[in-house]
Amino acid sequence: MARQARAILKRRVILEAAASVFNEFGYGASTIAQILERAAVTRGALYFHFCSKEALARSVLAEAVTTEGVRPQPLKLQEFVDVGLLLAHRLPREPLLSASLRLSVDQNARALFGTRWPDWIEVAARLLQAGQERGEVLPHIIPAETGRIFIGAWTGVGLVSESLDTVPELTTDIAKFFDLLLPSVAVPSVLIKLDTSPGRVPLLLRAAGEG
Repeated sequence: MARQARAILKRRVILEAAASVFNEFGYGASTIAQILERAAVTRGALYFHFCSKEALARSVLAEAVTTEGVRPQPLKLQEFVDVGLLLAHRLPREPLLSASLRLSVDQNARALFGTRWPDWIEVAARLLQAGQERGEVLPHIIPAETGRIFIGAWTGVGLVSESLDTVPELTTDIAKFFDLLLPSVAVPSVLIKLDTSPGRVPLLLRAAGEG
């Protein structure tokens, strides 16, 4: 069991090193040598876990979709908001998430691996559908369509925030984005109950034992 635990840890170290390199240099310019140096492992150790740079990129993308820290709420729309806020908090802090975004917007990498955007769209659409069934979402809203637009807009906000030095914390921008979006989606009596503030993130992290 100890050997297995060490192997799992080493695989994670390599994967996070690869994500860091992809973030810094992009997929095309990244090399196995850079990843080895950053992970501080031997070539044999890397190839024991990953057969190629492509396999590393695919494994990074496999980590992209997460609702970790999102707890069940009385309102499904609050869960929808919580997903977006927590991802905004994690993206600048977790290389695996930021690398998955960089790989997804890189045209060459996208041609090789695709993206996880369809999975994120499904997460958003499922929460919107559940909210609509509970009377939280306006009846004319099409969950799959709105989920797709939401993910596209969220991604755009994230990319702009990453590229500008003067932009506030991503959670602040995503909170403002929710304030613009939700009046077009939520039933008014539900809208006033939703907490879209950046201050919700520390509460969610503490509830998940991470604060």
